[in-house]
Amino acid sequence: MTYIAKPRVAHPSLPKNELGLTTRDYEGVVSTLCAGCGHDSVTAALIQAVFELDIEPHMLAKMSGIGCSSKTPAYFASQAHGFNSVHGRMPSVTTGANAANRDMTYVGVSGDGDSLSIGVGQFVHAIRRNLNVCYLIENNGVYGLTKGQFSASADIGSKPKKGLPNQQEPIDPASAALALGATYIARSFSGDKEQLVPLIKGAIMHSGFSLVDVISPCVTFNDHEGSTKSYAHTRQFYHHVANIDYIHPSEEIKASYDEGEAMSVHLHGGDSIVLRKISREYDPTSRAEAFKYLRDRFNEGEITTGLLYVNEERAEMHELMGNSDTPLAQLPYEGLHPGDDELQEIQRRYR
Repeated sequence: MTYIAKPRVAHPSLPKNELGLTTRDYEGVVSTLCAGCGHDSVTAALIQAVFELDIEPHMLAKMSGIGCSSKTPAYFASQAHGFNSVHGRMPSVTTGANAANRDMTYVGVSGDGDSLSIGVGQFVHAIRRNLNVCYLIENNGVYGLTKGQFSASADIGSKPKKGLPNQQEPIDPASAALALGATYIARSFSGDKEQLVPLIKGAIMHSGFSLVDVISPCVTFNDHEGSTKSYAHTRQFYHHVANIDYIHPSEEIKASYDEGEAMSVHLHGGDSIVLRKISREYDPTSRAEAFKYLRDRFNEGEITTGLLYVNEERAEMHELMGNSDTPLAQLPYEGLHPGDDELQEIQRRYR
């Protein structure tokens, strides 16, 4: 894949953070995603979040798996570290990196297919270990890179472009994370930057596993009538001589609504989704209330957004394991090598 760097021209009056950097300094290469894709809105929110948190780029690690969503790390913080792992394996790679250097800030970007199908086992154990990572799922209900098959988050009754409607129960990442013991759970909509940016900032600053489930519909394979996660208009041009898709440019959909309110967002393909922001009376520290609220809203056909649950008391992975305060990457060789006598003793246990 060829990446196109953005020009370094920036307006001299752009605001700077405490490091003297502007938002332009936290950008990446030019996006190759479909025009109007909600994932690009998520990228913009990430750029704004790390800029406002004054994160030094060399202390940021961007991790991903495989999928449209997993291209996101290329599109922000180009001066940061990045690792694009194999399909569904981002959590274990991030666990290893975090084990070696706990001082880094880790942001993992995944998709519903990457996390809830092939990678669901890795997703589960990252939560179980309370890995200190901001884990974003760009959730669109389909596999965009492999022509729009249903993912594990597709709703019952959702219709594909071809074939029968989905009849399998969806996996709700927020409910699953709540059941598994995640200590920070939030959900937002890619078009609601006003809500999404502070949720991402909270997730990055939280000590432990932080999930941000972002409803970010696919502009190419979920834009037809009957889809429950549609975002863009119908594909208008298709020339079968060569297997090339043309996605007519469309504007990103934005939403603005108050706490406690439900809002129907009308999508380009004629469908709509119903978003509801939790009210100020909602208690995000009550796990039982979070379970009930999520289930009640699901039964009403609504997608709840906001901070759903937070637990500041559970220890994160290094504290649970009693690891060294000094990152392993910074320990001298003598501190990492147990010595021949100790190695012999360890080997004797297995003879």
